[in-house]
Amino acid sequence: MKNHTKQEIMEIAKEENVRFLRLMFTDIDGVIKNVEVPISQLEKALDNKMMFDGSSIDGFVAVEESDMQLRPDLSTWLIFPWDTEYGKIARLICDVYNPDGTPFSGDPRSNLKRVLKEMENEGFTEFNLGPEPEFFLFKLDENGEPSHRLNDHGGYFDLAPTDLGENCRRDIVLQLEELGFEIEASHHEAAPGQHEIDWKYADAVEACDNIQTFKLVVKTIARKHGLHASFMPKPINGVHGSGMHFNMSLFNKDGNSFYDEADEMGLSKTAHEFIAGLLKHAKAYTAICNPTVNSYKRLTPGFEAPVHIAWSASNRTPLVRVPTSRGMSTRVELRSVDPSANPYLALAVLLKAGLSGIQENKVVADPIGKNIYQMSSTELGEQDIERLPATLYEAVSHLKKDSLMREAMGEHMYNNFITIRTQEWIEYNEQVSPWEQKKYFKR
Repeated sequence: MKNHTKQEIMEIAKEENVRFLRLMFTDIDGVIKNVEVPISQLEKALDNKMMFDGSSIDGFVAVEESDMQLRPDLSTWLIFPWDTEYGKIARLICDVYNPDGTPFSGDPRSNLKRVLKEMENEGFTEFNLGPEPEFFLFKLDENGEPSHRLNDHGGYFDLAPTDLGENCRRDIVLQLEELGFEIEASHHEAAPGQHEIDWKYADAVEACDNIQTFKLVVKTIARKHGLHASFMPKPINGVHGSGMHFNMSLFNKDGNSFYDEADEMGLSKTAHEFIAGLLKHAKAYTAICNPTVNSYKRLTPGFEAPVHIAWSASNRTPLVRVPTSRGMSTRVELRSVDPSANPYLALAVLLKAGLSGIQENKVVADPIGKNIYQMSSTELGEQDIERLPATLYEAVSHLKKDSLMREAMGEHMYNNFITIRTQEWIEYNEQVSPWEQKKYFKR
């Protein structure tokens, strides 16, 4: 991010012949929203004078209190690298405020900033995130609508001609690099039609902004290739689902607070306590990190997604893993998060859970070296290894009981999130699926 001034932005917009400005924000479900204005309104937007109707956004406010204010974060200014017939389009990511000038408690981005201030009060200076989002590429039909036909049938690390998404993925990488992303890797994933692009970590808010920008770029470029990019956690039965592993690191004035060279594993007391906090609240924050009915079709044994609440230094089967890098690169990887999660909301509750472990001086259980998928129920019981929630209903039930998650989300978002997810579960249960018709129709 570059800390632009208002004057710099206005000059760049004129020099680059920008014609339209997207004022973007994220709703409680993690969906990107925007108000697009002609560039003639740029100064008004930069002066925080853009208002919108918040009652039309899920989980925001009622109609009688609908006026909301968009406050652009000037460091998020960028010009999209694709031209349209109408000219260049720029964007600014905004925080949502009430008309009285106070941050709106239902804005996930502002809420993350609130939790980060609590982190700073504990003596930490920075919380970094490196995400690993996966997605599928499907073909568009003759009407330009997404079909269920995969773009290829490749597997992990395959290359062309088996990997038919290679050119699309390269275009995505080039566009992301033009926007300032430092791309570290790009490859075909394990499932047919599945892909992953990784980029360098950033501080919490910027990292979440990058996830939202990434999704927008991926979908835009995929469509130019006649494809639909889906971030659905489990779009196809019988293959791996899409995850979005969160690699998190916590810093203080002395450096990476997760690292201790004197420790046998190279992990500090702070790291162990942070992991303990993550494990303690895992059942509750699963509702936020895996917020759809479909999310739980991914969290099943046999497809590399975590199912049990445990941690390891190298083993990839538990919920939490500590990658081998040490020193400034020491980090904790949470493997359950999927791409349907609201990144701002997910990172806020994970930070709050980790900080609670530090504040309470929690002692974490021993790491698990065995493949958890192959452990018997007796072995799991002997080591007190519990299972993640198996359904959205179960996860929301745990969320309702966790007061720390209520604090992390704030009362407004906590209540609205539970209402929305509960309604989703009710709607899902009312549906008659093709599986049921096939199983029971002729019985």
